[in-house]
Order: sequence, then structure tokens, then C-alpha cells
Amino acid sequence: MRDPLPVPARAVRTELVVERSRFVTTLEPVADVAAAERVVARVRRELPDARHHCTAAVLGEDGGLVRSHDDGEPAGTAGAPMLAALRGAGVTDVVAVVTRYFGGVLLGTGGLVRAYGGSVGAALAAAGVVPRRWADLVEVRAGLADGGRVEAELRRTRDVEDVAWAGDGWRAVVAVPVGGLGALRAGLAAAGLRASAEPVGRAVRPAP
Repeated sequence: MRDPLPVPARAVRTELVVERSRFVTTLEPVADVAAAERVVARVRRELPDARHHCTAAVLGEDGGLVRSHDDGEPAGTAGAPMLAALRGAGVTDVVAVVTRYFGGVLLGTGGLVRAYGGSVGAALAAAGVVPRRWADLVEVRAGLADGGRVEAELRRTRDVEDVAWAGDGWRAVVAVPVGGLGALRAGLAAAGLRASAEPVGRAVRPAP
């Protein structure tokens, strides 16, 4: 199973000046099309006096959903190079908005392509990326007397999620590498801990 594509580590806003035109890039991680559209709408409100707000987005675990828009620039000179920069970086679940303030000098087709693509490339470099992997989710259960020790052992080497204590004992969800359930059970047994471990699903998690 191929791991999902990486995602931007953080939201950034960068600026590039080309022949007195300012290219302000807002790049943010997003979960879906609706979230990307909210980012675009917010940027338009924040920077209402700009001539163009050109956009590109790549979405989905495999980056299969793409969107771009030239917003009044000559066709293919803004959204397409922005999208090419995102896809060239191999990231997904990301939206970029490049806001252009015209500086009075015409850049030509090649100049626009370089400016818009370069703006997104600079923003990606500033944001950084987070590699991701598929993980098996395992529910681990233990009695009240053993829960604390089980949790401490798991936290030494693994991601522990959704910890809960109840009258009948302790439980938590642990993310393990795909196919790692057997190793988890063996580790608990080797540590002399009384706990059950059962698979509950699969999810995307940051790579270690």
C-alpha cells in the first residue's frame, strides 16, 4: 500500500516583487474543497484592493482532485503554473492563493508563469511539509490495576490516542505501522502486562 502524499506543515503568507508587481501568496493546508473555498473567500476579504486573486488546490490522499483559476490573468499564466508548483512538490490537501498588485509593467506570458509558479514555490519552501503514512488503529484494554503501567509502556514507543478510564478499566487507541498488531501484542506480553489489543480500523497519520 502506497503512503499518502505529504501535506504542508503550516499556513504561510509570503511576498514576491517582480517589476514592481507584488505577488502575495497565501498557502494553507486544507481538508476538502469547502475548506479551500473558505480560504479563498477570506483572502479576498483581507486583500480587497488587489487586481487578481489566482488560485490552485490539490486535494485527496493521492492528490487526485485539483482546482485552479486564473482570475482575469491570461489563460494558463497563473492557475496552471501555481498548480504545477504544488504537484511538482508532491503535496496534497493544500490551497494557494496568489494575490497580485499590478505595478504598472506588463510581464508577458513567460513572466507571469514564472512569477505565479515561483510565488507558490517560495511559499511551499517556507511552509515545509509533513510526511504521512497509513497506520493500523488498535484498541488496547486493561484492568484498572494495570492501565497506568500499560499506558506508560505504550507511550515509550508509540502514538497513544483517545485514552479513557471507566469503571470497568482503562482503554486507549494506538496507531501502529500497517501489519504491526502482532508486534504490539508481543511487546505487551514481553513486558509482563495484562492487556488485550484488537484492530479497529486504518487511518492516515504523520510519519515518524
